[in-house]
Amino acid sequence: SARHYDTDAQLYEAFTRETGIRVRTIQGDADQLMARIQSEGANSPADVFITVDATRLARAAQAGILQPYAIPHVDERVPAGLRDPNGLWFAITKRGRVIMYDRQAGPPPGLTRYEDLADPRFRGQICVRASNHPYNIALATDMLAADGAEATEAWARGVAANLARPPQGGDRDQFRAIPSGQCQIAIANTYYLGHVGKSSNPADRAVFERIGVIFPNQAPGDRGTHINVSGAGLVKTAPHAEAARRFLDYLVSDEAQRIVALGNMEYPAVPGAPTDPILTAMGSFRADSIAALLDPARAAEALQIMQRSGWR
Repeated sequence: SARHYDTDAQLYEAFTRETGIRVRTIQGDADQLMARIQSEGANSPADVFITVDATRLARAAQAGILQPYAIPHVDERVPAGLRDPNGLWFAITKRGRVIMYDRQAGPPPGLTRYEDLADPRFRGQICVRASNHPYNIALATDMLAADGAEATEAWARGVAANLARPPQGGDRDQFRAIPSGQCQIAIANTYYLGHVGKSSNPADRAVFERIGVIFPNQAPGDRGTHINVSGAGLVKTAPHAEAARRFLDYLVSDEAQRIVALGNMEYPAVPGAPTDPILTAMGSFRADSIAALLDPARAAEALQIMQRSGWR
């Protein structure tokens, strides 16, 4: 698993209590885990591969390390748009990448779409992490599919010109810089803000109260807010395939969706599963499709565009 959340340990423990099947985990970087599974071949102990980022899931499928999970209950529970077209993986959770601002200053006028982030009106105002992080690669991949290469490069160049500081830190560091006046606009995933909002630390709560959220591209006919997923698949050489399928089936159960969604402040992949009230209070939104993220070549092109645009 490339997921690194305490919530996941609770998930494994709950599955073991229900089934008696013990879950042993190896955590690491997704690319390293994929390379390990490939190099070990038939000797790999891996049964299930879990990672964040739809492009990485697509790369795992492309690398041939997954086999069809063939669990009808999963297909019934998880919408088709959140599953691999060939049945090799499915989403466990969703996370939205949104625009954040200072509530005290109010929403920046004219900022309703990702495309608006390149507007010179926002010169010196934006905080965002490095371009080579998968969250930003995925966003740029979405832009590339929607707007084309030329417009995406112009957009990335505009965002780079509008940065308040060189990219640094993680998503929390971007919106934490808003109350301190280092920037007026941040690009970050919703679940990071949700964690800060749920914190028992008064300083965290104060930051949370200052941050407003814009779900971009919501106008009628627009494509919707960019989302990414975490997901799971059955390893092609799984030595315990039957037990692995039981675990994969469990991941879409009411209990598992509650654990991962409420515990890690993510949106559940299964419609109707509970969402934490803190996320709900941020607002409802229409999500874009993840289809554009399932082309690793497009993601590689998106990264090249960002890097030559000056977004480091």
